[in-house]
Amino acid sequence: MKSYIVLIVIVLSSFSLNAQMSIDELLKINNSNPIEYISVEELRNKQMSDSLLIFDCREVPEYNVSHISSAKNVGYNHFSKKDFALQVSEKNTPIVVYCSVGIRSERIGKKLERMGYTNVKNLYGGIFEWKNKGFPVVDSTQKETENIHVFSKRWSKWSLKGMKVYE
Repeated sequence: MKSYIVLIVIVLSSFSLNAQMSIDELLKINNSNPIEYISVEELRNKQMSDSLLIFDCREVPEYNVSHISSAKNVGYNHFSKKDFALQVSEKNTPIVVYCSVGIRSERIGKKLERMGYTNVKNLYGGIFEWKNKGFPVVDSTQKETENIHVFSKRWSKWSLKGMKVYE
């Protein structure tokens, strides 16, 4: 009976830890970090001055709800190397990829590096961190919005600002 109670306490505390996990901890668990991160603040500064390309690695419904204004959607499930290569022929072009928190975008970033792109960065914390820091997002009509597609209830806990949309 005593071991049964200990097991219940362990299981319950693991649920509690997961609920309190930070974006940093989430990324450390899910990413292997071969793609260098760029902070939302650094991207915001570069977005205003540098010529870099920003790619949203979420699915179209997520992108349509909200995205960074200059971002182009490349998707995740149906990412096309051929289509990407047609959009970006210069392999040294500065590229930033992002998704909700930075997990899917790391995987797309790895694909881009295998394709020969040499200047790829992953937005740390993705669009959630972008919005959490108060930076603007736009909808499919390029109108600024407070909506943020949070993918699912499970992932929504890392989105702290804006109106959560699940689809």
